[in-house]
Amino acid sequence: MRIRSLGVIDDAVVELSPGFTAVTGETGAGKTMVVTSLGLLLGGRADAALVRIGAKAAVVEGRLTMDAAAPAAVRAQEAGAELDDGALLISRTVSAEGRSRAHVGGRSVPVGLLTELSDELVAVHGQTDQQGLLRPARQREALDRYAGDAVAAPLARYATAHRRLRAVATELETLTTRARERAQEADLLRFGLDEIAAVEPQPGEDTALAAEAERLGHAEALAAAAGAAHAALAGDPEDPEGVDAATLVAGARRALDAVRGHDAQLAALAERVGEIAILMADAAGDLAGYADGLDADPLRLAAVEERRAALTHLTRKYGEDIDAVLAWSQESAARLAELDGDDDRITELTEERDALRGELGALAQELTDARTAAAARFAADVTAELAELAMPHARVSVDIRQTEAVEESDGVEVGGRSVVYGPSGADEVELLLAPHPGAPPRPISKGASGGELSRVMLAVEVVFAGSDPVPTYLFDEVDAGVGGKAAVEVGRRLARLAQSAQVVVVTHLPQVAAFADRQLLVAKTHDGSVTRSGVTVLEGEERIRELSRMLAGQEDSQTARAHAEELLETARTGR
Repeated sequence: MRIRSLGVIDDAVVELSPGFTAVTGETGAGKTMVVTSLGLLLGGRADAALVRIGAKAAVVEGRLTMDAAAPAAVRAQEAGAELDDGALLISRTVSAEGRSRAHVGGRSVPVGLLTELSDELVAVHGQTDQQGLLRPARQREALDRYAGDAVAAPLARYATAHRRLRAVATELETLTTRARERAQEADLLRFGLDEIAAVEPQPGEDTALAAEAERLGHAEALAAAAGAAHAALAGDPEDPEGVDAATLVAGARRALDAVRGHDAQLAALAERVGEIAILMADAAGDLAGYADGLDADPLRLAAVEERRAALTHLTRKYGEDIDAVLAWSQESAARLAELDGDDDRITELTEERDALRGELGALAQELTDARTAAAARFAADVTAELAELAMPHARVSVDIRQTEAVEESDGVEVGGRSVVYGPSGADEVELLLAPHPGAPPRPISKGASGGELSRVMLAVEVVFAGSDPVPTYLFDEVDAGVGGKAAVEVGRRLARLAQSAQVVVVTHLPQVAAFADRQLLVAKTHDGSVTRSGVTVLEGEERIRELSRMLAGQEDSQTARAHAEELLETARTGR
């Protein structure tokens, strides 16, 4: 990693060993910034306070070697990233204003992608994680991850059934608690539908009746106009001397027909005049038919107005026009059918709820059995780790229990009892520790001293890490409170873990640092910053001096140097 303008670090390069890398240095030298930098690369929350005072932005860049077929590499390439000779380049920039940007393989990506990749790349185990593991809920999660598919498969089915049960219970509660409101709604819909059914409106009927009413209301004027127009076109039988348009046009046509053979243009005009005569005859006939068909019956007009009034009553209540009223009727009929089917729906939901509770009970029992089997192995593995960490007589166990439901209907049946259940099953999981023979098992938060607790939690972390299919593990001072022979065993255990994975440890213990394949020293310059030369790889004499400082606070103490050399030899031969 290259770190620039982050906290006390001005510009530094951190080269991590493929095996076990120990990061050491004086308190406040900036070791934590190494962890923070890795956290940023893994999608951690950006904070403007991390930016070095006076700088515009903090930048962390990392080069991660991986197989192109690894899940993280595949996911990165799906996002448009490119691998550089088997390595993935990741960078994270945090501005002094708090804005954050991320790049993976040369492509700008959402910070959320870094979080996705981190799940496949690095497992972080720190003091915060230790405190988290003191909570029973976190202990259950750790046990479930340790158990693998044996718990994951039934847990996935359980979670699906649990979500469905919650949805069914919510709908059932809505149907039963709102029964009165829904009955009132059904009555209103039924009344409206009955009103519409009594009138029996037809699509577009209001528009057609409005036109008919207009025509009936002006029948006499319409008939007079049609008669006058007919007389003008075809003549009035009562006025044989009158001149009409048909007679005049006929005269014009006869005059043209007499000479049309002498000129083609005039012949064309004669044709047009003939067409006019035909059109006039048709119009006159239509006017005569229109006048004869007009009905000035006031009874029909009264019936039309009465019908229109009935339709207007509907449009005032149910829609802008009759088409809208009919649409409301169709939608309301469907809604009424739904409301009328509530009783059947309640019966169906009740049966489904009871069936789901039975299914959840069976799945909860399966989860309990799988967790119980995994708990025995988990406890044995942690106990074996404690023996490696100078606690040979300590015993760890896992307490898996359930709480009986106050009301039988509120629980699911597990082991013949109705017990409380939640999204992850019915089990409460808690790690217990008996630090020595004869001591009763107690919760690890109460049954261990400070040093013992650190070793227990480290043992849990190491066992838990073994169940994480990731290539890199970061331990941030999880050895706090440990010293002496126990510290040597902590270092030895971490070195063994590093045989199958990359392990990075931020530590203040020389006994742990001595087991590292590579030791990095974080040191400040005289102005209080960590520069490019402030993170160095310690070898030979430099490493002995640092271990001496960590042992006795004096780099040049001959006793401390001898002890440091002995530690390195112990680490070399005693892995």
